[in-house]
Amino acid sequence: MRLTLSALATAAMMIPGVALAQSPMPDDLAWKLLELGRVVDPPKTAALFAPLQQKEPYQGVKIERDVKYGPADRHLLDVFTPEAASPPRPVLIFVHGGGFVTGNKRNPGSPFYDNIMLWAVKNGFVGVNATYRLAPAFPWPAGAEDMGTIVQWVSEKIGERGGDGSRIFLMGHSAGAVHVASYVSHPEFHKVKGGGLAGAIMLSGIYDLTASPAGDAELAYYGSDPSRYAERSSLQGLVASPIPFMVAAAELDPPRFVEQFELLKQATCKRPSGCARTFMLPQHSHMSEVYSINTTETRLTDQVLEFVKNGK
Repeated sequence: MRLTLSALATAAMMIPGVALAQSPMPDDLAWKLLELGRVVDPPKTAALFAPLQQKEPYQGVKIERDVKYGPADRHLLDVFTPEAASPPRPVLIFVHGGGFVTGNKRNPGSPFYDNIMLWAVKNGFVGVNATYRLAPAFPWPAGAEDMGTIVQWVSEKIGERGGDGSRIFLMGHSAGAVHVASYVSHPEFHKVKGGGLAGAIMLSGIYDLTASPAGDAELAYYGSDPSRYAERSSLQGLVASPIPFMVAAAELDPPRFVEQFELLKQATCKRPSGCARTFMLPQHSHMSEVYSINTTETRLTDQVLEFVKNGK
């Protein structure tokens, strides 16, 4: 049964921090997300945001699809570059989520995650949209290994595509954020000196496996032995890493993602270098934070651009 606006308003007031003020998001869209609640629901969220996204063919953009970056079947990436010539551009690599066991860089007929690549090109980047091996066939540390292989490929190959291999930013969402965090925090997976990154961006990830019971997704990827979880977590390694990073989550994320965001936020503030850039995205859910990229809703991407500009 559909909730009334008054019931939704009451529900909103019960969710700490949910912003109902004027925002770049249309009110009806904000209400629909609030009605969906703190869930991870790609189909319903995609239905809300797909009408706001561009459709192919995209103007002014060159796309290379399914470029092989490694030997596995899923070692594939798409490269988005501007049609017009330009000086070498920084590179934004995006790594999708999917609970470690599913997900892809793009599904036929879907605007996601081309939307992030189109935003990247519009904002001065070369965009790289990558996929990776999945659990349970490929458990820990396959994701982190694949991040290393992606970064190595981009470092070596992006120059001939108009990218600046010395300015690579690696951005992951959900399970993708976990893989990015694992790569940054575990130097043994670096195939490029120093990790090869100018910065990392993690959206709604899990950083400390010991902070709450593992779900089915974590069990599939990390295994069932909790004595290994501390060493396979990324929180301590992130705090120690010299690679700049930013962390974001959504106000309507399921509670565990918000808790993990706060854990990492607080941990970074104890560093000699000070707090990392962190951002809690108002009004958004787990999926809408990435499905809304390349629309008029720029609150998250404004933060990303500031991070890229300032290096923190």
